[in-house]
Amino acid sequence: MSGQHPGLLPVREVYGPGEWRGDPGQPGQWPFLRGVQPTMYTGKLWTMRQYAGFGTAEQTNERFRLLLSAGQTGLSTAFDLPTQMGYDSDHPMAAGEVGRVGVAIDTVDDLAVLFRGIPLDRVSTSMTINATAGILLAMYVVVAEEQGVARKALSGTIQNDLLKEFIARGTYIYPVVPSLRLITDIFRFVADEGMNFNPISISGYHIREAGATATQEVGFTLSNALEYCRRAVAAGIPIDRFGPRLSFFFAAHNDLFEEAAKFRAARRLWARLARERFGADDRTCMLRFHTQTGGVTLQAQQPLNNVVRVAVQALAATLGGTQSLHTNGYDEALALPTPAAATLALRTQQILAHESGLARTVDPLAGSYYVEHLTDRIEEGARELIREVDEIGGAVAAVERGYYQEAIGRSAYEYQKAQEDGRVVVVGVNRFATDEPPSDLPSPNFAALEARQRDLVAAARQRRDGARVAAALEAVRSAAGSDRGLMPHLIDAVRARATLGEIADCLRAQWGVYRP
Repeated sequence: MSGQHPGLLPVREVYGPGEWRGDPGQPGQWPFLRGVQPTMYTGKLWTMRQYAGFGTAEQTNERFRLLLSAGQTGLSTAFDLPTQMGYDSDHPMAAGEVGRVGVAIDTVDDLAVLFRGIPLDRVSTSMTINATAGILLAMYVVVAEEQGVARKALSGTIQNDLLKEFIARGTYIYPVVPSLRLITDIFRFVADEGMNFNPISISGYHIREAGATATQEVGFTLSNALEYCRRAVAAGIPIDRFGPRLSFFFAAHNDLFEEAAKFRAARRLWARLARERFGADDRTCMLRFHTQTGGVTLQAQQPLNNVVRVAVQALAATLGGTQSLHTNGYDEALALPTPAAATLALRTQQILAHESGLARTVDPLAGSYYVEHLTDRIEEGARELIREVDEIGGAVAAVERGYYQEAIGRSAYEYQKAQEDGRVVVVGVNRFATDEPPSDLPSPNFAALEARQRDLVAAARQRRDGARVAAALEAVRSAAGSDRGLMPHLIDAVRARATLGEIADCLRAQWGVYRP
């Protein structure tokens, strides 16, 4: 049932004791179906982590400060496409894209401006960055040390999930094998430094946004997680040295009960897989995850309806036991979220936390025949998908064969057809539509923004010691061609004021680029 998209499911009105496995167990106990902590939100609320990033570092710093003053409890950074793809803002490939879907970061000084006035030992920072994740982590470490903050005092997450880039999102640079090597290097660095930092956020969000079902989101995400763990263990890192710092990232869509069940199923299935495959201890078996409400569910028509969609999705995430949550602005189908929309999205979380009664008990849906039945079905379906990936030879082989891409494409096509013929109702789009004109939202002057950022990176090159930069970049290139850890060399290059694009080019020269 739950392998299909919501709205395409057969209607069954009554669920009873024979349709689920029985006792859901206790929260805080393996396999953690009911939550990773015994008290969950009755003891501590989830982290309210609004995603923000656009234009220059100064502009994004202003938005960070606005959200922190409104009660946000964690930062989440969006980077522009040139930053994600390893190009400086003055590179020809960056033309027309600087600052458009996130903040432009060319040097460590840009990152310092991004966090100006924000003490890094007192906030948790998530960075949505993948192919250049090691470079951004190096920059974050250097910004912290120049603030006088020790590495062990830093907390946060880098996304650093390249497999889902090859599957669904597309911001990859290097071939699969060296990309995985860099991820393993980051795992080792974070463990060796004793950092309170998640070295990866294994992401189902983008898989779901590409058109996957709830069951595919769980199955494909966990199959990727197994691949990362196998690679790290093969590199000599014990599972329980890095496993407790693995983080996951899921989408929350509109089917309230299926989504809540999805999160519960993912938690139980990961606990079982980590124990079965690696003999992991309880800390590694705890699936901790961030949730973002579904970007693809936001509609440009009647955009205020998105306020309700986001509230339902946020409720599903919290009923499912998320550790942190981003709620989308209602206007994001049209433009970057306005300050008012971003604040309202945060208020949505605060109302759920403080007015809904949600935090008065742990796992309030536990024992519901319907929810437990959905939980079992999603887990069973996801385990079957993982078995199929195993038969292919693991996640890397499945990427190279196009298994994931084909499966997601089929699901996306089925759902799109169902919307177009009315079997799936989208309020304000294919039913209850009006002739309401689209909202007119202001747009930044991106041409001026890009020109200013190009000037900044040119000035940064003028200020630095060229010989020191060249030596640091050569050390990066040499390490990339050996089996030495890369992170210390990335940090040295960043400290010398090498640009993100220059460092990424060293790795391109050594590893090449991925061609599907």
